[in-house]
Amino acid sequence: MSRRDFLSKSGLLASASYPAMIALGLLKSAPAHAFNLEKKGNGKKVIILGAGLAGLASAYELTKLGYECTILEARERTGGRCWSIKNGSSHLEHDKPLVSAKFDEGLYFNAGPSRIPHNHELTLHYCKELGVPIQVYNNVNESTYFFAEGKGALSNKKVRNREIHNDIRGYMAEMLSKTMDSNLDSALTKEDGQKIIEYLMAEGGLDVDKLYKASARRGYIESPGAGNKPGIITDPYKLADIIKSGLMDPDFYNVAEYTYELQMTMFQAVGGMDKIAQAFEKKVAPMLKLNAEVLAIDNTTEGVKIIYKDKTGEHELQGDLCICTLPLPVLSNVKNNFSSEVNRAIDFIEYNKTGKIGLQFKRRFWEEDEHIYGGITHTNNELTQIFYPSYDYLSKKGILIGYYNFNEKAALVSDLSYAEREKLALQKGRLIHPQYDKEFESSLSVSWHKTKYSMGGWAVYNTETRKNSYPAMLKPDGNIYFAGEHLTYLNAWMAGALESARSVVTDIHARTTESRLKYPTQTKG
Repeated sequence: MSRRDFLSKSGLLASASYPAMIALGLLKSAPAHAFNLEKKGNGKKVIILGAGLAGLASAYELTKLGYECTILEARERTGGRCWSIKNGSSHLEHDKPLVSAKFDEGLYFNAGPSRIPHNHELTLHYCKELGVPIQVYNNVNESTYFFAEGKGALSNKKVRNREIHNDIRGYMAEMLSKTMDSNLDSALTKEDGQKIIEYLMAEGGLDVDKLYKASARRGYIESPGAGNKPGIITDPYKLADIIKSGLMDPDFYNVAEYTYELQMTMFQAVGGMDKIAQAFEKKVAPMLKLNAEVLAIDNTTEGVKIIYKDKTGEHELQGDLCICTLPLPVLSNVKNNFSSEVNRAIDFIEYNKTGKIGLQFKRRFWEEDEHIYGGITHTNNELTQIFYPSYDYLSKKGILIGYYNFNEKAALVSDLSYAEREKLALQKGRLIHPQYDKEFESSLSVSWHKTKYSMGGWAVYNTETRKNSYPAMLKPDGNIYFAGEHLTYLNAWMAGALESARSVVTDIHARTTESRLKYPTQTKG
């Protein structure tokens, strides 16, 4: 039996499990590994604030080392921003009423993280250790579109990524090749220059005269077929038209295959990214308190004191140490006796504004009509990005992420009502996909900066805050440690939360087992 036959028969072509993919040589085993820390925590009590990935992973690892953990989570669910919205999922923003998703069973969209880079070893390790099946996430797709509103010749038209990418690459290669003879670096020989020209001709698809001409790279207006059907290739767009239509503006600079974390191969958890949080939750369920909102955090002489409230009232909880994973905009509203240095850092580190909307359609028209299987369409309007699902290909229905926007555009859209957000997503989306009108069924939108226990998408640093504020949060403030994606150089990624959790667990274990009151500041985010 061939490897492809085995994959097909076992269903792995659509949804491969991590162990099977490793066994078949499709994925290297993640070098990250389970902790092998020596000694035990001897029942030391650690209070963990927040049951996002950082809090869950911290509790999971500390429990294995013999610590007694309690996790306080304000929401009625775990996962924090690692959340997959399914039928019945409820969402509340501070200036809007509670809403619930009305999607078909089995359909979902990831309101938070949706991708696992192949180089995020620790995330893949935990998927393996916790038994979370993963499947390939199609992040790079040349069949998706660029759409620029404006007044140029190509404005207000959807154009395939492959057309723009190949045309720009071709024109740039043509211009460079024409300058080679007169602009050789002094260290390069004429033969070196010729090799560069040959590379540019291959990279840009130039002809023998070093001119860019359209080829099959940018697609067909009539596909090749049987008999007398060689296919019809479209002409390239004029470079001036591409520029004047805004298709070389910053809105379209994000070429995923150039970005380290976005390079293929990428993965996702089968059934939604919150399957990862749920797998952690099963391991730490006895120590988890949901609907427990933290009101105050205090260092004491002997340890820590936490005041929280739940449905029965206010409570006090004491422990030896605390790991605080609350997002900083949330933490800034919690009473505390932190040092002035830490409180300044909490106030200065900013979080971005971001939002998504999931749109359910009764037909997967993007696949059936336009041959789009996964990937992202980019726009210069309020939508910013449209994400196509990378699961359940060729099934009947599906959910698009109808917009994924940031900063000013996210702020503008977030001020709209849920109904107005839906109207905007459909209004702008139908300019690209006119099938919206006939096929749309339901939606749910999330603005993370208006979500009570998040108040932002992820931490955003500038040079000053990375230099002056970031270090203050890396070290403990008395008996209180801080963890989360905001304390790494992996902001916005699940790997940031997981790496930070491991780093803090290592420091706590060093402190308790070596009986030291002072210990090295973290060196790894």
